[in-house]
Amino acid sequence: MKTANISKTDIINAFQFRHATKEFDATKKLSDEDIRFILETAHLSPSSFGFEPWHFVVVQDKELRELLKPVAWGAPAKLDTASHFILGLSMKAPMIKHDADYIMHMMKDVKQLPAEAIEMYSKFYREFQERDFALDTDKKLFDWSSKQTYIALGNMMTAAAMIGIDSCPIEGFHQEKAEAVLSDKFGIDTDKYGLSFMTAFGHRKEDPAHPKSRRDFNDIVTWK
Repeated sequence: MKTANISKTDIINAFQFRHATKEFDATKKLSDEDIRFILETAHLSPSSFGFEPWHFVVVQDKELRELLKPVAWGAPAKLDTASHFILGLSMKAPMIKHDADYIMHMMKDVKQLPAEAIEMYSKFYREFQERDFALDTDKKLFDWSSKQTYIALGNMMTAAAMIGIDSCPIEGFHQEKAEAVLSDKFGIDTDKYGLSFMTAFGHRKEDPAHPKSRRDFNDIVTWK
């Protein structure tokens, strides 16, 4: 499969264009095609062992958006104005422990690995959890799962910027209270999934007041 010949300049321009949009133009809505494209980049994102420990909830219902406001101090303006609002959920320990049914499902049904490969993969994954990364608590397992979900978040925001769509990642929420709302009002099994982030997509109401600022390139890269 050949990849499209996208110029480096176009890619960097997309990164320059992207900023954490605080308020969107509520009159401008994304097409079904565009939001599907953005979500497909999450769908195709890489994850550790390829186990895809994520789920994405697109919240378009106004009443449900209102329920998120009291538990997400960083989200009200986005909930009111964003074309699309996405919750990034990550799997908790019961779903991603090395001996979980979901893990066997991924190896057997999704990846369709032969029995000997499943045995080898299972051994590597168990050693990774128990020895290499010492993922020996439920919190550590969820934090590891969240790391994978953030890869999908980055890809969604970059893909959106490349087609001229704005976004804002949001961690300004009370996790325990937010998950209580998700369990009570959204029908989400919070024993299996936790909330890692919220993300808003749409078109900016106005350009950023200040140019993008970053540390000097040489301050963040060391060559050896």
